[in-house]
Amino acid sequence: MIDVSKVPSGLVNLTKTAADSLQKHGLTGTKAAVYLVLDHSGSMYPHYQSGAVQHLAEQALGLSANLDDDGSVPLIYFGSHAVVQDDVRLDNYQGVIDRTHTRVHWGSTNYPAAIGAATREHKASGATDPGLVIFQSDGDPDSAHAAEAALRSASHAPLFFAFVGFGKSVGFLQRLDTLTGRSVDNASFFHAVNPLNTSDADLYDGITREYGTWLTAARTAGIIRNH
Repeated sequence: MIDVSKVPSGLVNLTKTAADSLQKHGLTGTKAAVYLVLDHSGSMYPHYQSGAVQHLAEQALGLSANLDDDGSVPLIYFGSHAVVQDDVRLDNYQGVIDRTHTRVHWGSTNYPAAIGAATREHKASGATDPGLVIFQSDGDPDSAHAAEAALRSASHAPLFFAFVGFGKSVGFLQRLDTLTGRSVDNASFFHAVNPLNTSDADLYDGITREYGTWLTAARTAGIIRNH
């Protein structure tokens, strides 16, 4: 965990709220590399304009400050393709979404590309801690079959996918939470119908509630070997 005294004032409350959620679920002192995967399909435009996506980036950083010593959250956008952008960090988080998402084309909703990008990013980083992927979307994927296959494949990797659904059309994300045929249950689902009206505490609980269960299952299965 990062020294709270080094956390910018605008993130202190988020960092403390995230710490409370981790404590509630027996995760205090655990480590994870946090990733943020953001839907950049056309229907997401209002959520970028409203600041909801920026706030999610700040929430991810508040969680990372408790789990990752470098306090850095790799940022991945996906539409028709997945694009890895700048990390969200304590020294650049303000306005980071507006600065980075404008470099990315609007597209469709290619879940497999996004899941694959997060998996490759974690492996390439050489991280020894497991990965906690906050994966946000507001709609169905281009191919349900391909998305399901990608999540099943990723269940062999030391990554947990915390799906966060914005808006009302997120039934497929909820289905992924209970997908069969995985080596371990490597996903959760939290529904933020109105993301800017969703409390930080509820979002963090939605992300962390099943993460500890996955850690135990992943260790038992040998997916995580060094913790």
